Amino acid sequence: MAAPTPHVLALPLPAQGHVIPLMELSHCLVEHGIKVTFVNTQHNHDLILASLHLSKSEHGSSLGGVDMVSLPDGLADGDDRKDLALLTQSFSDAMPGELEKLIGRVHESESESGAYKLTWIIADASMAWAFPVAKRLGLRAAAFNPLSVAMFATRIRIPELIRDGVVDEKGLPKRRGTFRLAPGMPPMRATELSWNCAGDPSGQPAILDFILRNNAATPLAEAVVTNSVQELEPGAMALFPDVLTVGPLLSASQDKPVASFWAEDATCAAWLDAQPAGSVVYVAFGSFAIFDRAQLVELAEALALTSRPFLWVVRPDSASEEWVGDLRRRAGPRGRVVGWCPQQRVLAHPSTACFLSHCGWNSTLEGLVNGLPFLCWPYFTDQFLDRGYICDVWRTGLQVAGEMAGTLVGREAIRGKVEELLGDAEIKARALALRDVARRAVADGGSSRRNLTRFVDLVRGSTS
Repeated sequence: MAAPTPHVLALPLPAQGHVIPLMELSHCLVEHGIKVTFVNTQHNHDLILASLHLSKSEHGSSLGGVDMVSLPDGLADGDDRKDLALLTQSFSDAMPGELEKLIGRVHESESESGAYKLTWIIADASMAWAFPVAKRLGLRAAAFNPLSVAMFATRIRIPELIRDGVVDEKGLPKRRGTFRLAPGMPPMRATELSWNCAGDPSGQPAILDFILRNNAATPLAEAVVTNSVQELEPGAMALFPDVLTVGPLLSASQDKPVASFWAEDATCAAWLDAQPAGSVVYVAFGSFAIFDRAQLVELAEALALTSRPFLWVVRPDSASEEWVGDLRRRAGPRGRVVGWCPQQRVLAHPSTACFLSHCGWNSTLEGLVNGLPFLCWPYFTDQFLDRGYICDVWRTGLQVAGEMAGTLVGREAIRGKVEELLGDAEIKARALALRDVARRAVADGGSSRRNLTRFVDLVRGSTS
C-alpha cells in the first residue's frame, strides 16, 4: 500500500498582505506533491470567494489545487477588522479552540480514506498561538514570516531593545534619532517600530502583548520560513542564519490565484498595452492605508502635473463612489483609476516606469523583482523599515512624505519627486541590478530555490 500523501494546514494572519505570500508558498508545496488546506477566517474566506465570483455554497473548494476552509475570528459582522488591537485579541481568544475542532475533523476524514496524513501546521509567525495546539495534537509546526527578516528580528529582539534603552518596558520610545540592529540593516526610529505605528496609540499595549506572546510560542516551531532573499538582507541574516529565505515567492506562483480580497480589474492590461514603454506611474497603497480627501486631491493634481500616464488603485473601502468619481475626472484621459488590479502583472508590464507605494513587503518584493524604482509613502507597521531598505540600503527609491506621518504633502512636492526619480539613471541601474539578484535567488541553484527544497524535503519526510 502506498504511503499517504503529506498534508499541511496553512494558517495566515487574516490580512491581505499575509494571506497572499502564504498562498504562494502553498502553491509551491502543491507543485511538489504535498496536499495543502488553507485556513482563512470566515470573513476573509467570503471576500475571496466573492472576488473570484464563487458562491458561498462552494466553501471548501479548491483554489489552484489548494483546498480552502474557514474558521470564525470571534468578531461580529459590524466590528472593525482594521482595528489591529481588536482583531488580534479576538482571534487569539476564539480561534485556538476552533482550529482544534478543524484538525479533529481532518483526522477523522483521513482515517477513513487513508490517502492523506496531516502532519504539519504552517502558521504565520503572528499566529504562533497555533503552535501549542499543533504540539498538543501531535503535529509538527513551521513559522512562516511573510515580512522581511529584519522585521522578524526587530520583534524577536524586543528584550535587547529594552536593555539598550531604545524602548521602555511597555515598548514605548525612549531613544531619539535612529539606531541599527546590525550592520547593513536600515536605520530605524523607535517611533516607527511596528507596534508603535499600528493605528490608534491606545491599542499599542495590546499589540505589543500579542507580539510578545507570539515570540514566546515561536520556539515551538521546527523551522522558520520567510518570503525574502538572503542576499538582500545580509545584516538581518547574520542575526538569524537558520531562517529559510524562499522568496520572492511570486516568481514561483505566476498565473495562479493568490486569494485576493477584491475583484481585479481585468482591463488594466489592455490599458497598459496602449501606453509607451517605461512611461506609466503606478500608484497603489495596499490593503490598509487610507488618505483623507485633501491628500487624495493633492495626489491627483500632482499626477496630472507630471504629464505622464498613470494607473492608480483606490480600494473600494478607502473612498466613497463620489470621491472615486471626482478622482477619475481629475485624472482625465491620461490617468486610470481602478478599485483593485493584478499587481504582479502591472509591475511586470514594460509600460510601467515606477511604483508609488506604501512599501508593504509584498509590494516591495514585487517591484524589486521587476527592476522598478520606488516612490515611498509608508503608512504603518513594517512599511517604514521597508522604506529604509529601499531608500537607505539598496538606494532604489526616494521618499515622498516627510518625517511627520499624516502631514499633508502638496501636489508640487509629489510632482517634483516623480520627476526626480524618473530622471535618476543611477537609481534605475541599481533597481535593475537588484532585480537580477532576486531572480538568481529563485533560479536553479539559487539560495531561495535551495531553501525551498530543504523545506519541502522536511515536510515530505514527516510521513515516513
